[in-house]
Amino acid sequence: MKTNRKLVIILGPTAVGKTDLSIEMAQKYSSPVISCDSRQIYREMSVGTAVPSAAQLSAVKHYFIHSHSVENLFTAGMYEVQALALINDLFAQGHETLVMAGGTGFYVDALVNGLDDFPETDTLLRESLTSRLREEGVESLRLELKALDPQSYATIDIANGQRVVRALEVCLMTGRPFSSFKTSPKKERDFQIEKIALTRPRDVLYDRIDRRVVSMIDDGLVDEVRSLEKYRNLPALQTVGYKEIFQWFDYQAGLVPEQEPRTPGDGPVKTLERAIELIQRNTRHYAKRQLSYFRRDPSIRWIEL
Repeated sequence: MKTNRKLVIILGPTAVGKTDLSIEMAQKYSSPVISCDSRQIYREMSVGTAVPSAAQLSAVKHYFIHSHSVENLFTAGMYEVQALALINDLFAQGHETLVMAGGTGFYVDALVNGLDDFPETDTLLRESLTSRLREEGVESLRLELKALDPQSYATIDIANGQRVVRALEVCLMTGRPFSSFKTSPKKERDFQIEKIALTRPRDVLYDRIDRRVVSMIDDGLVDEVRSLEKYRNLPALQTVGYKEIFQWFDYQAGLVPEQEPRTPGDGPVKTLERAIELIQRNTRHYAKRQLSYFRRDPSIRWIEL
């Protein structure tokens, strides 16, 4: 039996304005903000993940911001367990309404619906597949996943290299399709859940993304990426904003041969300006995938800003 306790989840694509609204609502309900962003969780990554500013972080208490290290694998299943424990603890402290915000749909699904009991990660296999992702690109892994598990190929975000690696890892490790594990009934939570997704006209959103990337460069993204060089092969760093700068570093160091690009329009990242263009483009593509992911959920209430 659900009580009057409620979790309000602010969703939407990157750069749409989730942080400002979540802080406003948190102040209204005297709630902290619980982040559901799979990159802002890492303490070593600040500029490229667009974590809330110091002023925003001081305005209300935030959880799952800079709470974990890139050196430690963190999964959606771990997020489900830790976030649910936090939510129950906050409700026990007397909160009636809690605010969650972020753009990682898989984390939201894990918290709201629960995940199936997937097998533990095989570290060596994960490292091998991640190395292939880096050297061969995601297309090779996608084709292998399509052969082993057509259902997952058709339903997961196949542009997300980490998602493809995880699905393929489970297929190879268990001999079963990744999709075959996703059969458990939805888990019931003992609190109400309200999901609100923000959107903007596409040209406005894309302009906000482009300007945000420029601001990241001004705020020291290149230096941040350089400081993470020793971690570049870890799953946390296989993300937009970091991989493009690493590609530029590689070209500067003479580590990228002149060759035909795998994808038209791609190729060696020869300049910082080209890296910026790619970050902007890839972030726009990511925002589009986020919108598609959230629009499949009929329980979400949409607000256009």
